[in-house]
Amino acid sequence: MTQLAADWTIEIDRGPDWIFVKLHFPAEGAAEENELAESLWSTMQQHMVHRIVIEMDDVPILRSYLLGQLVMLHKRVSVAGGVMRICGLSASNEQALHVSRLSDRFPNYADRADAVMGHRPSQPR
Repeated sequence: MTQLAADWTIEIDRGPDWIFVKLHFPAEGAAEENELAESLWSTMQQHMVHRIVIEMDDVPILRSYLLGQLVMLHKRVSVAGGVMRICGLSASNEQALHVSRLSDRFPNYADRADAVMGHRPSQPR
């Protein structure tokens, strides 16, 4: 595991042309006011990739801070011609994306393989 900024920790795996980052939520009561987006961007630069899958299995709740950081990172990755995808959201976190009107920007993939392939099963509305 790697410590990011002050409180977040991540696990990093590499694949061909992709980096896979599993986020581990800060401990309860820890400050979230660090620059997660900047830390993830720096990690991408260190690994010389412009494609990232963020695995959110261990994120119990998508708070506004985290949503903002995802939006900031997405903009930076897009400007660089890269791809950012997320996977492993819980049903409640997926609903939070929908309510925030970010579900089109951040579709939830089942796992990293589906995220890399851009494959999402059809879901009834």
